[in-house]
Amino acid sequence: MLGEFLGTLTLIVLGCGVGAGLNLNKTMAHGQSDWFYVTFAWGIAVTMGVYVAASFGAQGHLNPAVTIAFAVAGTFPWSQVAPYLVGQFLGAFLGAVLVMIQFWPHFKATKDPKHNNIGIFSTVPGIRSNLFNFLSELIATFVFMLVLYNLGNFTTGLKPVVVGLVIFVIGAGLGTTTGFALNPARDWGPRLAYTIIPVPNKSSAMWDYAWVPMLGPLAGALLATLLQMTVK
Repeated sequence: MLGEFLGTLTLIVLGCGVGAGLNLNKTMAHGQSDWFYVTFAWGIAVTMGVYVAASFGAQGHLNPAVTIAFAVAGTFPWSQVAPYLVGQFLGAFLGAVLVMIQFWPHFKATKDPKHNNIGIFSTVPGIRSNLFNFLSELIATFVFMLVLYNLGNFTTGLKPVVVGLVIFVIGAGLGTTTGFALNPARDWGPRLAYTIIPVPNKSSAMWDYAWVPMLGPLAGALLATLLQMTVK
């Protein structure tokens, strides 16, 4: 019964989430034909990141919320948490810097803050409401971790592709409210790079919002861990 309950819950949250994101005003998918392109690209990006990390002997977390949750669950050593977190935040920071270098002339050519803003690098909400933005990140990360826990070793074979598809469907189904950070490093590393690097025509890095993509994913991952530990 419990398995059917959680499986059906996952199905409906993601499936109906797509419908809500496409139809409700001020979501990131409403009237935007490129939202699925964005979410699919992020999913493939995660897949490639997992493959690269695994080839160097890492577990392919790429995400402090995942690392901390696995440590709490007892499936990852606490002694490795700090090195993983440093690697994740540093990788996210330098990855953003490389994008800035790649597109520098285009930043110079883009003076409109509607197009040249922190949203290129970090998440921003469709509607600013800190409580509901936090809950959005919590719910999305909870679903992500629930699936991840039940994939087993997700660095082997085609499982990184499955992880990428999970990211894609979560972005399509739940990501249209906040841009689905799911990952404190993915948000804070690029946000810090955007703050420090003198990118042409840049706007605010919105640090007053940054606690949401930090604490929301952590809370969602830990809640999924609590559920997993309780029932399995």
